[in-house]
Amino acid sequence: MIQSSSHKRGLKQIEFLAKLMDSRFRVPGTDIRFGLDGIIGLIPVAGDLSTFAVSGYMLIILARNGASGFLLARMILNVLIDAVVGMIPFLGDLFDVAFKANMRNLRLMQEHYIEGRHRGTAWKLIIPVLIVLFLILAAIVWLGYKLLSGLF
Repeated sequence: MIQSSSHKRGLKQIEFLAKLMDSRFRVPGTDIRFGLDGIIGLIPVAGDLSTFAVSGYMLIILARNGASGFLLARMILNVLIDAVVGMIPFLGDLFDVAFKANMRNLRLMQEHYIEGRHRGTAWKLIIPVLIVLFLILAAIVWLGYKLLSGLF
């Protein structure tokens, strides 16, 4: 549990930024909420990089406030998914409105600090992700080999 006032301020900053980036505005007449992430992301490259930087800043605050390795790994995965898919023009911006990586990370943070969940090391998340990445890389190499062998 976070005790000091500087920690509480840092966590309040994260809550403010997450809501600003992902759910500050509402489409009139609907329950669809969006934030600056969906708007700034419309600017090619610079928009995606700036929203990625804000998410990174939030992770730094959490790391300084004693977040576990497992929690940070899950949050980094959310941010990376948001950043990679968010780079796809227009579709990525729609994904940003639906995925809301910062709000997901806010919920994870609250579960960690209030409920005591998501403790431990990052390895239980990193190992499966590395295995999946290795399989994807192997599939790409295999497909490349098949394409090249078909051409020659």
